[in-house]
Amino acid sequence: CSSGMAQEAAPVLLVFLTPLVSCTWHEGSGYYAESQANEVHAVEEPAGEPALDYRRVPQWCATLSVYRGEATCYSPRGSAYRSSLGTRCELSCARGYRLVGRSAVQCLPSRHWSGMAYCRQIRCPVLPALLRGSYACSAGVQMDSRCDYTCLPGYQLEGDRSRTCMEDGRWSGSEPVCVDVEPPRIRCPDSRERIAEPGKLTATVYWDPPRVKDSADGIIKRVTLRGPEPGSELPEGEHVVRYTAHDQAYNRASCKFSIRVQVRRCPVLKPPQHGYLSCTSAGNNYGATCEYLCDGGYERQGTPLRVCQSSQQWTGSQPLCTPMQINTEVNSAASLLDQFYEKRRLLVVSAPDPANRYYKMQIAMLQQATCGLDLRHVTIVELVGQPPHEVGRIREHQLSAGIIEELRQFLHLTRSHFNMVLLDKSGTDRERYISPVSPDELFDFIDTYLLSQQETAQRAQSGDACE
Repeated sequence: CSSGMAQEAAPVLLVFLTPLVSCTWHEGSGYYAESQANEVHAVEEPAGEPALDYRRVPQWCATLSVYRGEATCYSPRGSAYRSSLGTRCELSCARGYRLVGRSAVQCLPSRHWSGMAYCRQIRCPVLPALLRGSYACSAGVQMDSRCDYTCLPGYQLEGDRSRTCMEDGRWSGSEPVCVDVEPPRIRCPDSRERIAEPGKLTATVYWDPPRVKDSADGIIKRVTLRGPEPGSELPEGEHVVRYTAHDQAYNRASCKFSIRVQVRRCPVLKPPQHGYLSCTSAGNNYGATCEYLCDGGYERQGTPLRVCQSSQQWTGSQPLCTPMQINTEVNSAASLLDQFYEKRRLLVVSAPDPANRYYKMQIAMLQQATCGLDLRHVTIVELVGQPPHEVGRIREHQLSAGIIEELRQFLHLTRSHFNMVLLDKSGTDRERYISPVSPDELFDFIDTYLLSQQETAQRAQSGDACE
């Protein structure tokens, strides 16, 4: 290679060439245009700053030339200055070649580019020889070369018939094999259908192994199974069982059959109004049992349990959830409270007279939140006024003076000012209020501290019916 000096002040380059390299040195550029994929190494010796006024020199660095590629340059002085000081060039290679070195360089004050690069041809590794076969390639191991596989007479190709050298230097597909064309004979059992067992979504299925015979020496080396084994418990749906037989020459043959497991189902039951369902298994499969349960404050009337039969029909009929009957004609407050045990929560509101502003404010807010109260199984008990004109009521049911007095003593409720007490479903005093409370605050307390796991799960499943 030869090199010249553009100016006396330009840096000195020492160039070391490997044998049999054919290349062209671009003056001051730090680049070689290679005629082959040989690597060239350049060592740059330091030199002083050039004495030229580079602002008036349109070609400060040598023009780039990338063999089997191109350089796209952007000059700060405009498109006419492709190698002026500060020009940045992005390097790329033609298809079939990979860039080795810097992907972008810049023209430096030293009149040299900031790096080196060259384009190397993309090649795939040599394909291994094919046992009992061969392959022929269109362009050797170069990119886009296609290699077609063939087998010797009497053998059959299994796998990819051709492979292509891809841009990442790897072959597409995978290596095929040549196998004997005389496989053994194998016969699988017939396909079948089974009904899932009562109360289950599965069926236990048995079958005989396949019949296998070799077409050559009669020796079967092994039989493999892909899929469930005989006696497996199979879920609903179709299951494919495949057997493969191998003979002494590693010839193989396969057969398959299917097993379909059917689950008999009854129509999906709807929960009763003011109630919900608790079902076993999947809820509507053959053998499943569903129990009807009512929300707090409602009582079940009718069949409590229904069973899905093999005829895909339910036993019995759907019961109803009706509002619980409140009996105020009892002898004691304890008997009254027992009716709400594990069914309803009680919010007892006490006021010295009906005109009490706290009482009127609280009742107005509660009347607007009737849905939320019922959703949380809350019943309101009102104790208002002074004897002998004191009034006690639960909805439209009036309480006797004796029951009112017992309730006040049991709950420690004074007649002198407004107050409230919240009882849980077991009749335990859980919270007291001496001034009106908003329904949201009341609901937050109940949802946080008083809901059972079953209520919480039911609320999460059905959402807020009041929204």
